[in-house]
Amino acid sequence: MVLSWQIVKFHLKETFAIAYGNYTFREALIITLAQNGEQGYGECTSIDYYHINLADFTATLALVKSKIESQKMVPPTDFYAFLVSLNLPSFLRSALDCAYWDLFGKLEKKSFLELNTIDYNQLPESSITISVDTVDNQIKKIEQSAWTKFKVKCNHFDKNDIAKLLKLDKSLALDSNGSFTTEECLWLEANELISKFTYLEQPMKLGADHYAVLHSDKFANWMADEDCQDAAVLKNLVPHYRSINIKLVKCGGLTPALKMITEARALGFKIMIGCMTESSVGISAGAVLAPLCDFADLDGANLIANDIALGSQIVNGKIELIEKHGLGIKMR
Repeated sequence: MVLSWQIVKFHLKETFAIAYGNYTFREALIITLAQNGEQGYGECTSIDYYHINLADFTATLALVKSKIESQKMVPPTDFYAFLVSLNLPSFLRSALDCAYWDLFGKLEKKSFLELNTIDYNQLPESSITISVDTVDNQIKKIEQSAWTKFKVKCNHFDKNDIAKLLKLDKSLALDSNGSFTTEECLWLEANELISKFTYLEQPMKLGADHYAVLHSDKFANWMADEDCQDAAVLKNLVPHYRSINIKLVKCGGLTPALKMITEARALGFKIMIGCMTESSVGISAGAVLAPLCDFADLDGANLIANDIALGSQIVNGKIELIEKHGLGIKMR
């Protein structure tokens, strides 16, 4: 098995404004694993508020390259156990795990869906992100869009703005990226009209027991994002969150995500498969889990101007799963 990598700069179609800051581009690390004429691909992005530095990742890859290349083709769960033994950060582990699933499927001439016996006749529709802006500008973008589900980014909120959004006959969710205060959260969850929002994602900043003020049995469908990094925390979230957002880079890849979905279902959570601002490499990986989820937020490749890959697509919210071997990823 041969390992290679490259860092790619993705230019965004428009400024991506969230509570953490404004972004005009993203950098991503693209992993390639090759064997017997086939290539598997994985991706992770540089995210400042997750303290992700791709230069650190490339240095780490250089150190473990020979160990990875010496591995024989084994079932993906066995390869993942090997990755865990390397003590890699979750973002890097995810890119390698996804690349391996893609390569393994291509060599086995089976898709990820076939390998995991996933019925993909029922798929949730993906939301499109509406960046932080004045509520009137956000509403204008929503009304002009061909998509039908929207995730509206907030940096705190004005009650009048919430009222304007609730008047829309649209499927809306709110994502504050941790910017809401305790008082704002208590007001939201006590307000019956708030149940019209599909979900309210990561209301408060990451911190020890900060989410104790949230109640999963109130009107707000609170969804954990940064608060839900892996399966170990799920039980603690039950009294506070009704839904979770699974992102491959947070939990470490497709292999742990499958386990996390099973455990979250057993605890009664609604599940969303989410993404970062990724190319079709990362989106194709996340899309194969969409049939197992209630919600999808897989608009990453739709936000960038220079996608480098072909694979599963999200067209106006409709998830079009590619039925090729592995994850079906092909570089342009």
